[in-house]
Amino acid sequence: MMLSVCPHDCPSACSLDVTVEAGRLVSVTGNPAHPFTQGVICGKVRAYAERVASPLRVLHPLRRVGPKGSGAYERISWEEAVATITRRWREIIRVHGAEAILPFSFAGTMGRIQYFAGHPLFHALGASRLDRTICVATAYAGWRATVGRAVGNDSEQMVGADLVVLWGINAAYSTINVMTLVKQARAAGADVVTIDPYRTPTAEVADEHLMVRPGTDGALALAVMHVLIAEGRLDRDYIERATLGFDRLAEHVKPLSPEWAAPIAGIPAETIARFARRYGAGPRAFIRIGIGLSRHDNGGMTCRTLACLPALTGAYADPHGGALLSSSDAFPFDTRVLERRDLMPGSDRNRPSPRPRTVNMIHLGRALTDPGLRPPVQALYVYNANPAAVCPNQTLVLEGLAREDLFTVVHEQVMTDTAMYADLVLPATMAMEHLDLYTSYGHHHVQLGRPVLPPPGEARSNWDVFADLARALGVAEPHYARSLRELVEEHLATGTAAQPSITWERLEREGSVRLDLPAPYMPFANGAPTPSGKVELYSESLLRAGLPALPTWMPLREGPDNVELAGRYPLQCIVPPNRFFLNSSFSDSARLRRRQGTPTVLLAPHDARARGIADGDVVDVFNDRGRAQFTARVTDATRPGVVVIEGIWWHRFHPGGRGVNVLTDDRVADMGGGPAFHSNLVDITRA
Repeated sequence: MMLSVCPHDCPSACSLDVTVEAGRLVSVTGNPAHPFTQGVICGKVRAYAERVASPLRVLHPLRRVGPKGSGAYERISWEEAVATITRRWREIIRVHGAEAILPFSFAGTMGRIQYFAGHPLFHALGASRLDRTICVATAYAGWRATVGRAVGNDSEQMVGADLVVLWGINAAYSTINVMTLVKQARAAGADVVTIDPYRTPTAEVADEHLMVRPGTDGALALAVMHVLIAEGRLDRDYIERATLGFDRLAEHVKPLSPEWAAPIAGIPAETIARFARRYGAGPRAFIRIGIGLSRHDNGGMTCRTLACLPALTGAYADPHGGALLSSSDAFPFDTRVLERRDLMPGSDRNRPSPRPRTVNMIHLGRALTDPGLRPPVQALYVYNANPAAVCPNQTLVLEGLAREDLFTVVHEQVMTDTAMYADLVLPATMAMEHLDLYTSYGHHHVQLGRPVLPPPGEARSNWDVFADLARALGVAEPHYARSLRELVEEHLATGTAAQPSITWERLEREGSVRLDLPAPYMPFANGAPTPSGKVELYSESLLRAGLPALPTWMPLREGPDNVELAGRYPLQCIVPPNRFFLNSSFSDSARLRRRQGTPTVLLAPHDARARGIADGDVVDVFNDRGRAQFTARVTDATRPGVVVIEGIWWHRFHPGGRGVNVLTDDRVADMGGGPAFHSNLVDITRA
């Protein structure tokens, strides 16, 4: 039995016990000794042996020999692949400049070394920079506007709470270890409330489910504030010492009663008032907030609003209260060591030059198809990502990937939808086949993942491939000449706060070490790292950015309040995770596809009857952006006017050959540049 770490884009960052026999992965289980994992992992990772040995695994460098998208490739050597990339990039830089090269990567691995492995190379080249906004950017922007950092009370502290609120998080699917804590909290006497637009498996086990309309969580939270303030369910001492702008907030929410919020949120006023009183009964209430509710036009303001609630009741100062959106900013280590922004043009003050342009990753389709973009994107290098499946406005993305004049390299573990459009496909290692360092956005443990399996075929890690390219191109070579141990040790030694107990030797010995943080961890017990040093109920920084200084509910740009568009497409469509896929990862698994069944759309009986749709019918979901085929699941788990499409199936496994992201738009949300994935209007017809 050996220790490993789950690398996927999940807050849990689980510690794994793996069994390997004769170089073959036999089993994967949760590490029972890890304080957060507690022996529990999801079904996706329990089936990891199939992923490692996938028949879609890329084992050798491949060169395209057929049309883009056809999947026709021939095997070549690594030497030829590196030489081809070097030759093509040099020619593109000579003709168009380095900004014509665009890297595209995200959280295919959350390991710090492999995640940032390409940044120094692309910075040194002067390539276009990628604004990696697709997941948390909007949520973090809103949260930080109120409390300064993307941290919160430790989720393990919910055990002992009187009330646990799971707000916009289907923990049973997306962070299963939170469900372990919820069960423990309930056993210790806590009530559990879920707030979600549809009845998820998490909602089914809660004491109460508030089925809020998509994009109206902010209105619900404002009505809760109204009740707390009007009825004096407040911690006046905390408000006085630790917050800014309470009087302005109190005046602002006077008209925002449960009666005001009820028709917006679709929840009876008396239900809102009852929940507010339950929340305000004392400070020992813990809110665990999901990232998904930020993926609306108003998502940043929603997260900003929710961050205010524990300040009113003093829950931030209670050992078993508070709120958590993410623990990311609790990790103090300086990523500049890994990113090497100092290699970028414009970094040297003595030799001023313009910084390379930045492309928002959710606008990949625009960047690849805009005839006015100068210089045009002529080369795309994709790693840790599958943009052909996950990017919004998918029709435009696929049009761009199909360009014959676009030189696309994909470094990938399995033959994804994106890899099918590549000119070169390079074989990548999986987490159990390379070394990496892991933090988390759901707990406070640093983990070292060491290789427990040999790389299959000619697979190489991100770090090794970028080191090869750096040598061939003659850039950033000293950075890539360092050993991974040196890099990890420097990363651990630099940052905003010393962590003397976290060393390479200790991580190598124990596998996982908790940050040097107090227990209980209450980062906002006496204020917050904002410009004022307090929890900012009133935010001057938002006002300067042209946004409301006070928490404000704003209707969706693409929602029921857009009367003209809603007249054509009357159904709100949200696209949350399903049980057996994680973003587009695991869609390659035949076993997990069988468990998931088929791409489905959940719709209420009222909406099904109006369209002559029966449970099990094949239907088309469509809007101006595209059309995709699903199997109808008629259920009261969603409300009239709201349809739910869970998970991202790869296009080639999706009936009709097109997946859910042909329906989503690439417009940005209100803060942070992130996407409004859940703010979609659609209609449905029988296929």
